[in-house]
Amino acid sequence: MSNGQYLGHVRRNDPLYGYLRHEIHPQTGRPPERAKYRVFRLNASNDVFLYEEKYSGAKFIGKFFRCDRTKDADKAAARLTHEFDNLQAMRGCGLTGAPHHVARPLGRNYALNSLLVTEICEGELLSTVILAAIHNGEQEKLFRRLTALAYFFSKLHNRTANGRKVDFQPSCDYTEHLIRKLLRIHGLKEKEADELRWLRDQWCRQQRMWEDRQVLVHGDATPENFKFTGGLNVSTFDLERAHRDDRVFDVGRIAGELKHFFLRDTGSKEAAEPFIGHFLWEYACHFPDRDKAFRSITARVPFYMGITLLRIARNSWIAQDYRRCLIYEAKECLRRFA
Repeated sequence: MSNGQYLGHVRRNDPLYGYLRHEIHPQTGRPPERAKYRVFRLNASNDVFLYEEKYSGAKFIGKFFRCDRTKDADKAAARLTHEFDNLQAMRGCGLTGAPHHVARPLGRNYALNSLLVTEICEGELLSTVILAAIHNGEQEKLFRRLTALAYFFSKLHNRTANGRKVDFQPSCDYTEHLIRKLLRIHGLKEKEADELRWLRDQWCRQQRMWEDRQVLVHGDATPENFKFTGGLNVSTFDLERAHRDDRVFDVGRIAGELKHFFLRDTGSKEAAEPFIGHFLWEYACHFPDRDKAFRSITARVPFYMGITLLRIARNSWIAQDYRRCLIYEAKECLRRFA
């Protein structure tokens, strides 16, 4: 994997050095007497770093919750606690080792700007596989990785289902949040915002959006948060947004991301469809009645695909013409409520 942008090394008089040397590193092996921890910024982020010990090669991921984006100490501490607990909960469901693995938390330190340290997950990112399918003709590999990912989600969701019905209201509220953000950046006109609100309300009235059982969802199922090492092996991390919801929250997010990648890089509205259909069909195979499960899932997927496309469209790095394309496709998805 790429180590990201090299920033230097942790100074020995930095409290972080002592924490890594004495509390984190011994969990994965014996640290050298004069350990030297290199620092790399990951994905141009200001709060997620890779630490690599120069002599042993040991690597750890460090995520600071108190940073430029979250300066409030109490909020940062709450976010750290939430993600740490999510990692523990998912690993407690048996998602450790092959074929399904959730990153192991190695420590949390509230005094060090609410720092979470986890093991590193090696492998090829789903985003890399998608781009290779688009640009290098590696479609079969993407089909295989989507089969593996569908298996992972089915195990996570089925093992964490409870007796409570889905509360669809938070998803409706989140749609309003996205609409307001798009209005603020002039990505939407008021008339379009009104249409999106009307479409959201139609979905809110659909009984099927409320009747499934709650499961634990990843909550940020993007192609940057899953890695593959061959076969059915999948690993995941970044569980800050994990929560209880409709299982299609995760499934629809992946479908929407596939739509986005293929639309952006090929210009075709239909290019992602074979992969989306394959992913949903493979997910459905892990239920006693595959056809019934497939019908139920595909009846709910358009809503979650639609809000995924709106979620992507609200990013500042999206060009205005492509933002308009994403919004158009989001509306096309949301119109399929009947």
